Amino acid sequence: MVFAVIRTGGKQYVARPGEKLEIEKLDAPEKGSHVTFSEVLLYADGERVEIGRPLVAGASVTAEHLGTQKDDKVIVFKYHSKTRLRKKRGHRQPHTTVLVKEIVLK
Repeated sequence: MVFAVIRTGGKQYVARPGEKLEIEKLDAPEKGSHVTFSEVLLYADGERVEIGRPLVAGASVTAEHLGTQKDDKVIVFKYHSKTRLRKKRGHRQPHTTVLVKEIVLK
């Protein structure tokens, strides 16, 4: 079982070949293009584990860009009593779905 821990968008994700990941929005050119993540923090296969300090040298994860979506709307409502202050804002966080193709350690 091969897996890697990658860092993208200020967060860490466990990547396994053949799995889909929902990550922070990427500026990938189009759907179907390939994305390479070079910030690999940990690489592990059946026998060996490589822990980066801070990154694993020569390791990369290749994934296919499947599309960009938005999450459900989150309502932010601020209210102060007795001052007539009421602010209602909505936010939809964009995220990208990628399919992990391969994990390479050179």
